[in-house]
Amino acid sequence: MCELFGLSSNRPVSPGELLCRFGARGGGTADNPDGWGLASLERGAFQLTKQPLPAADSARFKELCRQTHSSLILGHVRKANPPTARVLANTHPFRRACCGREWMFAHNGIIPDTAALDDPRTAPLCAPAGDTDSEHAFCVVLDRIAGAFSASDAAQDRGWLDVLAHAAETLASHGRFNFLMSDGVHLIAYGHDRLHGLADARAAFQFEAAAEAAVIATEPLTADPGWGAFEPGELRVYRAGRQIARFITHPRAESPVSDNGRPVPPRNGASP
Repeated sequence: MCELFGLSSNRPVSPGELLCRFGARGGGTADNPDGWGLASLERGAFQLTKQPLPAADSARFKELCRQTHSSLILGHVRKANPPTARVLANTHPFRRACCGREWMFAHNGIIPDTAALDDPRTAPLCAPAGDTDSEHAFCVVLDRIAGAFSASDAAQDRGWLDVLAHAAETLASHGRFNFLMSDGVHLIAYGHDRLHGLADARAAFQFEAAAEAAVIATEPLTADPGWGAFEPGELRVYRAGRQIARFITHPRAESPVSDNGRPVPPRNGASP
């Protein structure tokens, strides 16, 4: 299944070694061969590069390993499961404008029926350009966030984070929902069942002096003992390398799904 990479720092850093290790997970050291994407904040705006081919074989990805110098990064290597076309429109991260901000989103997991979560009373804020459940889930999340922004001065009171946590819980209750998201200021990481964080990345990877950085990845990218797994249903919010908020959600586990999107059979003959 897909894998995620995120970095938040108080100043631009060059995470070349980490990015190279992550890129190898895209069809090299792990079976995620169906595309890759990398979004990095440069001069206040995201630069997004995506290709619908294995990151491990991509000359462009290797160039970005050497060139990327940023304080906010989201990366994704894709495993199309269930199978959808290996095309640019299905390649993460996805980008949308909402509430006066530019948002990036990348997902690991599967949400079999995101259409059921659309609000029939309102026109959707965005429509998916591709045919992945991930992009549809992103649109659902943005619809919920937009409601919070229109109801209050969310840019000041951070009420939209509460709404986001609730939306994550709802979506996770319909499948498997690990994601990274950013509005160009915050790095938001949700670990439904599979995500790790490294809080003191500066010390571990000798980033630039005085840099304070946190790194997120689906699986630890090094043997450093500082990596720690998210609690199930944990959502963390980072800004400039520091964790500034944390939520623990409680998704329903009534109908868990496997990596192929099929319901997990009940154990010991129990009823589903």
